[in-house]
Amino acid sequence: MTQYVFDQLAFVRGQTVKALQDVTEESAAAIPPGFRNSILWQAGHIYLVAERFAFSLQGKEDDIPPSFLASFGPGSSPTSWTESPATLAELTERLRRQSDRIAEAWIGRLHEGAPAPYTTSTGMTMTSTEAFLNFTLYHEGMHFQAIKMYKTMLAAK
Repeated sequence: MTQYVFDQLAFVRGQTVKALQDVTEESAAAIPPGFRNSILWQAGHIYLVAERFAFSLQGKEDDIPPSFLASFGPGSSPTSWTESPATLAELTERLRRQSDRIAEAWIGRLHEGAPAPYTTSTGMTMTSTEAFLNFTLYHEGMHFQAIKMYKTMLAAK
């Protein structure tokens, strides 16, 4: 069962990276009418949350640049950015490497308890690394769908 979680993470991440391949930096920064975020924000948010769930909230060293929480954290929006965010190329590369880093860090150790329980904004409480990683699949799926929808909306302009 352990390997299956890592296979799912790699598969889902592969789909996200594939969806980003044909997006230009200009399109990535555009915010579709009626929305508050962009494709760039969606990609950065996916990376940030997975990094927090797989590393930070597990008491492990993460790879989160200082500006990422303000740029891509829950409740953030490009409309309030005060500094230039990461580029789509940088985020895509980080996303490509991340699922391998997660697997390397946690293979055979998924049932370890997290240092403290964590409850998401949707009310899901997680207490093990396995629960955190499984929740990232749901989370990334939601934001992957937003990326696909934004691409369609922006192409229709």
